[in-house]
Amino acid sequence: MQLTLTSKIRLYPTTEQARQFEQVTVEYQRVCNLVSRWEFEKRFKVNQKIFQKELYHQIRAESSLNSLMVQSTYRTVEARYKTVKQQLFQHPYHFQDKNTGKRYRCNRDLGWLRRPIKFRRPQADYVRNLNYSFVKQGTLISINVLGQRIKVQFNDQYTQNWFTHDAKLGTAKLIQSSGHWFLHIPVTMEVADWEKSTNRHIVGIDRGLRQIMTIYDEHGRTKFFNGKRLAYQRHKYAYLRQKLQTAGTKSAKHHLKCLGQRENRWINDVNHCLSKTLVDYYGPNTLFVIENLQDVTFERKRADKSVTHDLHSWSFFNLANKLIYKAHEQGAEVLTVSATYTSQRCPRCGQIRKDSRNHELHRYHCPYCGFTTNDDRIAAMNLYDLGKQYLSGNEQPKFELTNVND
Repeated sequence: MQLTLTSKIRLYPTTEQARQFEQVTVEYQRVCNLVSRWEFEKRFKVNQKIFQKELYHQIRAESSLNSLMVQSTYRTVEARYKTVKQQLFQHPYHFQDKNTGKRYRCNRDLGWLRRPIKFRRPQADYVRNLNYSFVKQGTLISINVLGQRIKVQFNDQYTQNWFTHDAKLGTAKLIQSSGHWFLHIPVTMEVADWEKSTNRHIVGIDRGLRQIMTIYDEHGRTKFFNGKRLAYQRHKYAYLRQKLQTAGTKSAKHHLKCLGQRENRWINDVNHCLSKTLVDYYGPNTLFVIENLQDVTFERKRADKSVTHDLHSWSFFNLANKLIYKAHEQGAEVLTVSATYTSQRCPRCGQIRKDSRNHELHRYHCPYCGFTTNDDRIAAMNLYDLGKQYLSGNEQPKFELTNVND
């Protein structure tokens, strides 16, 4: 199978080259905003041919971007609108009729946008071998700027093993972050396929706040990854953020921005370490089973303010994404299943009771068979059972409430 990862290459331009990078990214940003307004006014009924006919020559006459980069602006804008369209679809509009009290759900599309998408960050997209390439036996990157092409030193020590002869490099993105220049290059490579018939391990993974991950495997082994330190750090960042927002000074706003970046880097590192440790331990031919938390709500009516912050700031999606691509890299697979009843079902007798779980004591006790264990471990065991069902031929394993006997 093919796996696509993004290599973030640090560039080391001279002072003059950095000035040229700034010029080309600002100009590319300006043209993208122009194309975005044009597409919005056309009510998104456009394509590459219409852009070529109506806007391309106008931009070429007034912009210093070369022909290929002008065409790339349309693809950049189109990709951004597709992303927003998907986000709108995933977050429908909910409203309640005041007369009847009935709740309704309405799917949203791009027609809900009140104004065109605005590109607020300078950037530039580069097509492989046409706008950027590796030269001098891979020691320099040749890249287009306004009116010329320059050669820049770079550092890819963490991802250099991706650049093999079989790898395919896609359209790169030039950005500036914290005063440094980076070139993000998507790399598509061939990795070993995971097969059901050769699978050796099944691992159920429950994600949460108290325990970042609770895992259960085919040998009955359970491992808890405690989230106490992570929770302390999140509360610390939330406290500092509140103080800085209250101050409202120019210096406080600068520190607030740096604080957010520092927090995101720390969380990313934690999730990288967790997912890498798990995948390296079990290796290839492993099926990891996780819950689909996309449509799960974590609202609590009488929850403390700090608990509410934890529920909305926890990076479930980030951890799942890292686990998926690291598993594919090793020849393993990640199965995402419905979260329905995974914390209420007894893995021993199969009975489902909501009141069997004690949230305060973090304990699960089945009144039918007497099975008692940690409540996070219950979810991991049930996810392991769903993994077994999947390997047995059930393509969409899910627990139903039909087996409850009262």
